[in-house]
Amino acid sequence: MLEIKNLTVAVEGKEILHGVNLTIGTGETHVLFGPNGSGKTTLLMTIMGLSKYQVTRGSILFKGEDITGMPVDERARLGIGISFQRPPVVRGVKTKEMVLASMKDKSNLDIVTTLASRTDLTDFLDRDINYGFSGGEIKRSELMQLLAQQPELVLLDEPESGVDLENIALIGKLINELLEKDSPMHSRNNMGLIITHTGHILDYVNARNGYIMLEGIISCMGDPREILTEIKARGYEQCARCAFRSAHHV
Repeated sequence: MLEIKNLTVAVEGKEILHGVNLTIGTGETHVLFGPNGSGKTTLLMTIMGLSKYQVTRGSILFKGEDITGMPVDERARLGIGISFQRPPVVRGVKTKEMVLASMKDKSNLDIVTTLASRTDLTDFLDRDINYGFSGGEIKRSELMQLLAQQPELVLLDEPESGVDLENIALIGKLINELLEKDSPMHSRNNMGLIITHTGHILDYVNARNGYIMLEGIISCMGDPREILTEIKARGYEQCARCAFRSAHHV
């Protein structure tokens, strides 16, 4: 459903990603680990189509269609959604207006009310987007917008970042809902790619494959929990030379 082939990406003339290959099948959830500055966010932004991220080689295919040169709005309509690690404050735009804009039926206020209740954001609908929100409230707001959009490909950039213990369980529940985790694997339509620095989200969301990105290259892949154990025990540099690399080099 998502196939990335030999993807090389530059930002302001500097090459950040170097020949990345990645495939995610329908219904699958994959996790991307890596230190800060390794290129993880660049990969997600490139998949989403933000203009700052210039593809110099390679391609991105989604549902069999080459979307490499497709603008952001078309990718969103095709079924790709993203939750940013640090989304901006947007003054003058109400949260409920953003949720409505994310929906196909932009006149159904009842759905907005229902989503706000499920994400514990009922009192935030008339507030400017992210203005004065806590870390957990911002993450829940991002997920509320994704639930309104109902994308088939869910891109999540460090969903546990800045979230306290009181919020993380709800955020995990909402992500599982987005990824249809309550349904059998063969009946799921949605898939996800999650960036995590700490791995805490794996306590709440199961994932099929994990990858380590170092200096713009996917160095290894394997079971996400095994990779996380290796990272905690040996650090990222040692992981680049571990058994995952020789067995599963991408």
